[in-house]
Amino acid sequence: MTPAIQRAKQAKIPYRIHEYDHDPSSHAFGEEAAVKLGVDPSRIFKTLVVACGERDPAVAVVPVSMQLDLKQFARAMGAKKAAMAEKHVVEKATGYVLGGVSPLGQKKRLETFIDDSAKDHETIYVSAGRRGLQIELSPKDLCSLTRGRFDAIGRE
Repeated sequence: MTPAIQRAKQAKIPYRIHEYDHDPSSHAFGEEAAVKLGVDPSRIFKTLVVACGERDPAVAVVPVSMQLDLKQFARAMGAKKAAMAEKHVVEKATGYVLGGVSPLGQKKRLETFIDDSAKDHETIYVSAGRRGLQIELSPKDLCSLTRGRFDAIGRE
């Protein structure tokens, strides 16, 4: 059981686990999950870690069908600019490996922003803490568990 699943279980929220065989040659983790689980890519959300100057990194949760808008993310953070965090920063802050980063159960609680489009769905899927493992839960529960907030941070 991953820290992400433990976090959801502790909180006693409704969730479902979905597992699939991850192809090690695939680097488009979210798209792979959508195809292998037969789920619309607008419901599969990727977890990205973003650096904003001297501040601690922050988390962006956006659908795999969209890209993170770094300018909008910086604005949401109240920062001048934002950039994707380096791999070692991501793994150290979250305790997860790239492609398996979950917004839940991170080593260090990072400020979290979830794209507004999540509210269009009854449930969404995010990584459950390893490649080939997704957790399905309501956007409201995800927001509550991460102490996050919704904002328009994605773009087509």
